[in-house]
Amino acid sequence: MQRREWIAGAIGGIATAAIPQWAAAQALEKPAVTLAVGGKNLFYYLPLTIAEQLGYFKAEGLDVTIVDFAGGSKALQAVVGGSADVVSGAFEHTIAMQAKGQAMRAFVLQGLAPQIVLGINPKTMPNFKSVADLKGKKIGVTAPGSSTNVMVNYVLAKAGLKPSDVSFVGVGAGSGAVAAMRSGQIDAVSNLDPVITLLLRSGDLKIVTDTRNVAEAEKVFAGPMPAGCLYAPQSFIDKNPNTVQALTNAMVRADKWIRRASAGEIIKVVPESYLLGDRAVYIDGFLAAQNALSPDGMIPPKGAETAYKALVSVDAKLGSTKIDLNAIYTNEFVKKANAKYPKG
Repeated sequence: MQRREWIAGAIGGIATAAIPQWAAAQALEKPAVTLAVGGKNLFYYLPLTIAEQLGYFKAEGLDVTIVDFAGGSKALQAVVGGSADVVSGAFEHTIAMQAKGQAMRAFVLQGLAPQIVLGINPKTMPNFKSVADLKGKKIGVTAPGSSTNVMVNYVLAKAGLKPSDVSFVGVGAGSGAVAAMRSGQIDAVSNLDPVITLLLRSGDLKIVTDTRNVAEAEKVFAGPMPAGCLYAPQSFIDKNPNTVQALTNAMVRADKWIRRASAGEIIKVVPESYLLGDRAVYIDGFLAAQNALSPDGMIPPKGAETAYKALVSVDAKLGSTKIDLNAIYTNEFVKKANAKYPKG
């Protein structure tokens, strides 16, 4: 009798354990999600790749299609145009979009700091002394209007220069950026790892500003500056809260996995193409970026104000636009994700 009761209880336990996953999958308003990103190979978006490669999206009942673009601004355009549902992009884009009357909200963080590095080309600017020397020069960014562009604008503004004082060139976030520097097509570059570490290793870059260091990033921007995140139109979030929660769950698990991962474990998970032909460079880049990635997906409350001030400094018109900073992000989904996956 006891054996029969034990078996019945075990079967009941299995059935009960299976129900939540089935119910969660059924409850998703939009299981098939198209996600746009600008430069998927960058450490800036490493949590996205980890969530994909380790099957965290699938574990939440999601079928995520990731479309990669040359820069964050292009990824944003995909969502605005309706060809994608969610953006894996820079936090500050939510502010710029609200100013244009399009409500976008960030719901899970990937980066604590921008991880963007501004550096000059030693070959074309051997006598570089200060940011003021960039006047009239060509600066490579992932794509015009992307976060790499915004960061340069901010650094230029602090040196008394306007964006129009330089020429911006879109060079992407991979081998194209490396080739542009090495060939002398650009005099400076604003980019991320592994591009930056690769250029440093070959002596083709001299760092001017490095926001891979969280402390330096907070000094540059005078406060916490949220970086890579998942954001979507407010209308999408309102219509698909369970889907957004599932996306958040996967990303929080990825954030936590990365925080405790070794460089060797990262190398085993990411696609070979991410390494740009040099595993040692990729490892160095990861170690430089690891602490700048979010440990838990939480967006710092003061981050919205920091991002707003940075954008206003390079776009005076934005300063005269009424912005509701509380409407550009939410931590509600992240709190639930951390409660569900306390250890990742």
